Amino acid sequence: MKIYITRHGETEWNAEGKMQGWLDSKLTKKGIENAKKLGESLKHIDFDFVCCSPLGRAIETASHILSEKKPLMVYNSSFKEMGFGTWEGMYHDDIKEKYTTEQYNFWNKPQLYQPLDGETYQAFIDRVKNGFEGLIKDDTKKNVLLVTHAAVIKAIFTVIENRSLENFWAPPFTYDTCLSILEVENGEIRVLMEPDISHLE
Repeated sequence: MKIYITRHGETEWNAEGKMQGWLDSKLTKKGIENAKKLGESLKHIDFDFVCCSPLGRAIETASHILSEKKPLMVYNSSFKEMGFGTWEGMYHDDIKEKYTTEQYNFWNKPQLYQPLDGETYQAFIDRVKNGFEGLIKDDTKKNVLLVTHAAVIKAIFTVIENRSLENFWAPPFTYDTCLSILEVENGEIRVLMEPDISHLE
């Protein structure tokens, strides 16, 4: 089984510098174009299954990637973005000003981050891990597309590479529509490609 993992395209809130989490905003023109470019680069892949975050920006991205293709699609809440509670819908600069310590720890010292009312890193990683383990159980699938979010992609790599929480946000950066490819065989997971944006060049 090969799993093609991508982040949703750029959204209005991404462009405006707002936190999204479980709240949502529409794709920008750039986000739509990038999703279509990724779809063009993957047009030779016959996806037999698509797993998608239930948030609108991921669903919209999936539709542009797949274009006319109509594989089986399942919406899985295990792969929705991390919940940021009060921060959702706020500008990053305002969060930094009002919640200085929490915001610094979130990005720089995840092991010290204590959410006000959102998800903890551990609860979030556990959620993603459960979803990922369920996804790879069915080895009858050949090519799977997973459309999700930046933190979810980081959580997947944290799990499969057994990273420490301190290194959760380690490079590479998860740009919009970046592509990662994993190969799963006999329970073993190999990373064939880390978050890549060569389709945008």
